Amino acid sequence: MKILPKHLLVILFFLMLSYISFADAPPDPGGGPGGGDPPVGGGSPINGGTVFMLVLSLVYGIKRLYGSREKLLD
Repeated sequence: MKILPKHLLVILFFLMLSYISFADAPPDPGGGPGGGDPPVGGGSPINGGTVFMLVLSLVYGIKRLYGSREKLLD
């Protein structure tokens, strides 16, 4: 019977947390036609990091395939 009060406390905590923490409205995106504001996110490039992660994933996959092939041959 001691488990019920603990679960009840946890449930009440999360229910109260959802009532207390209201989010604000999203910011104005700006950067529209004729606007001088930079775009939201700073316009940071993601291409270099994406290509780098794809190459690393490919190399890791090839290494795993090669390792499993050697394991099967033994």
